[in-house]
Amino acid sequence: MAEIRLWNTKTKQKDLLVPIDPDNVRMYVCGPTVYDRAHMGNARPVIVFDVLFRLLRHVYGADHVTYVRNFTDVDDKINARSQLSGRPIADITEETIRWYHEDMAALGVMVPTHEPRATAYIDEMIVMIKGLIADGFAYEAEGHVLFAVEKYADYGALSGRSIDDMIAGSRVEVAPYKRNPMDFVLWKPSTDDLPGWDSPWGRGRPGWHIECSAMSLALLGDSFDIHGGGNDLMFPHHENEIAQSKCAHPGSDFARIWMHNEMLQVEGKKMSKSLGNFFTVHDVLEQGIPGEVIRFVYLSTHYRKPMDWTAEKAQQARKTLQKWRAQTRDVLPGDVHPEVLSCLSNDLNTAGAVNELHVLSAASDVTTLLASARLLGLLTEEMGGWEETEQLDGPDLSKLQQVRRYLGNARQRAMETKDFSEVDRLKSELSQAGIEVRMSKTGVELLPTDSFDSARLWSIERNREAE
Repeated sequence: MAEIRLWNTKTKQKDLLVPIDPDNVRMYVCGPTVYDRAHMGNARPVIVFDVLFRLLRHVYGADHVTYVRNFTDVDDKINARSQLSGRPIADITEETIRWYHEDMAALGVMVPTHEPRATAYIDEMIVMIKGLIADGFAYEAEGHVLFAVEKYADYGALSGRSIDDMIAGSRVEVAPYKRNPMDFVLWKPSTDDLPGWDSPWGRGRPGWHIECSAMSLALLGDSFDIHGGGNDLMFPHHENEIAQSKCAHPGSDFARIWMHNEMLQVEGKKMSKSLGNFFTVHDVLEQGIPGEVIRFVYLSTHYRKPMDWTAEKAQQARKTLQKWRAQTRDVLPGDVHPEVLSCLSNDLNTAGAVNELHVLSAASDVTTLLASARLLGLLTEEMGGWEETEQLDGPDLSKLQQVRRYLGNARQRAMETKDFSEVDRLKSELSQAGIEVRMSKTGVELLPTDSFDSARLWSIERNREAE
C-alpha cells in the first residue's frame, strides 16, 4: 500500500497519513455559501480535494473513504441577496446548489460521500452550543452566544499567531456584548424577516463557524483524518472550528491533518471585479473552454503554490488533451504508473504527476497514460466529447453551445414536469443537423458528425428564439 504524506498546516511539515480507521478514511472540506455562482477561485479547492479523494479511494478502496463537503445555506449574504431580489431564500439556495453541481460536474469533480446543508443540522449546533456554555467555554449576551477565545489556550496555533496579533491585524466586530474583541458568535438573534429557529437563547440562527463543527461531528465523529480548504479560511474559520470542537470534546483530535490550498490569480493579477478579471466557472465554460481544460490547468500547479490562470495555459492544455485523447481513443486503461502514484502520494504533487503523463505520452504507453490520467480525473469518459467539436469554427461552436445549454435546461424542466415534448423536438432537429446527442447524469453533449449541417444548426436557434 502506498504511503501518503501530506503537508500539515498544523505541524508545518509533511506528515504521514496514518488513518484513525483504515476501513474508513475520513475527510472534511469546507464548501460554498450558496448565494451566487462559484467563481474560478472557488473551484481550486474543489479540484484539489477531488484529486485527494480519488487518491484515497485508489489506495484504501472506494468503500473505505468518507468525504464530506458542506453547503452553507443560512448566511447573511444569502439573506441580503433575497432582500435585494425579492426572491425566497429557498429558491436562491436551491438554484445555486444546482448551478454548483452543474459547474463542478463540468470540471470532472466527483460527488462527495455526503453534502450536508447547514439548515439540516441546526439541532446538532444547538446541542454543541449548550455544551460549550455549560462547560464555561461560551457565554450568552444580549441574545447572542459567543465563544470565549481566552478559554482555549491553543487558540491561534494553526495560523501561528497570538490573540493580540490577530486583533491588531484583522477586522473584528467590536460589539459591547463581547468580553474580548476576538470572541466569535455561535448564535445570534433573528428578526421576523430573517430565517430563525427556536433555541434556549431565543429565536435566532447559527454563526458561520459552528456549522462545520456540528456537521463534521455528525458525519465523521469527533476525530477524523483530514480537514481541507483554501488558505483564506485558516483564520478565522478554521481556528474557530478547532477551538469550539476541541473544547466541546476534550481529548479528541478533531482533524489530524490540515491542508490549505493557495489562491488563484488571473493573468498574473489577483482576481477582482474592479480589475475586470473576475470570472465564474460558468463564465469560462460559456467562453467555450471545456471543463477538462480548466481542470488540467489547475492541476499543472502544486496546490500550495499560487496558481495563475492564463489564456495561453488554457490553449496549451487544450492541445495537450486533444493529443492524449487521440492517443487513447478505443484503448482500455492499464495500471497507474508508479511514478504518477508516487507524485500524488507526496503531498498531492499534481504538477509532477502531469509531467509524468507527458513522459507516458511521448513513450506511447497509452494504456498506462489513460489509467494514470484518470486517477487525476482527466481523460474520463464523462469529460470526453468536447475535442470532437474542435473542427467547428467560432460562430458554429458558439451556437452549438447555446443549443446545448438550452437542451440541458429543457431536459431539467422535463424531469420536473414529465413533459419531454420540447426535449424530443430538439433532439430530432439536432439529428437532422447531423449532431449526435449524448445525455448522461453529468449533462448533455452535442457531437457533430460527418453529416453536420451548419444551416440547420442555426435554424434551431431561430426556431427557439421565435418561440
